[in-house]
Amino acid sequence: MSDSRAGTGAPRTDAGGPPMDADASPASAGGPPADADASPAGASPSPADAGASPTSDRAAARVVCVDGDGRVLLMHWRDTVTGVTLWEPPGGGIDPGETPFEAARRELTEETGLPGEAVLDRWVPVRREFDWLGTHYVKTERFYLARFEGTPVVGPGAFTAEENDTYLGSGWFSPAEMAGLPDALEPPDLAEVVSRITRLG
Repeated sequence: MSDSRAGTGAPRTDAGGPPMDADASPASAGGPPADADASPAGASPSPADAGASPTSDRAAARVVCVDGDGRVLLMHWRDTVTGVTLWEPPGGGIDPGETPFEAARRELTEETGLPGEAVLDRWVPVRREFDWLGTHYVKTERFYLARFEGTPVVGPGAFTAEENDTYLGSGWFSPAEMAGLPDALEPPDLAEVVSRITRLG
């Protein structure tokens, strides 16, 4: 979870942050560009409005990692501004000069220690709107697919200071387990996103 720049059912506390966007739409995606409608006019309050949070549409990419048992890897984060905790797939912001695909591979390794080469050039665009560390994000991100045999061990590869402060752990979850998690899923329709991306391969 760095937009500003586990186990079986229970989360592995290998003890971070939200998402970003993309440009061209590959044939495998079958959808609009990831940054399509990323910042519609009037969608968010202006930072100039009284009491409004700053708003960002910073591009990001995420990775839906699926293990040999069909479970999905989720990262557990805590917003140190609001105290809200959430689960979401690994990923983060796209750096200058990077493609979304390159960013997805880099972010996977940095956040989980898993090989970036596992990320496939298959993605779906996902509309996002969320708050993180005092900033309101409104954008569309590319969610890529990575498949693994067995269940690989996950551990932070190269966290930023922000991620070190907000990371709570990680876990591998079945769809049923994801639905039963006490903390929020991001995005809220993550189960549908997983279904869409896994149908691509």
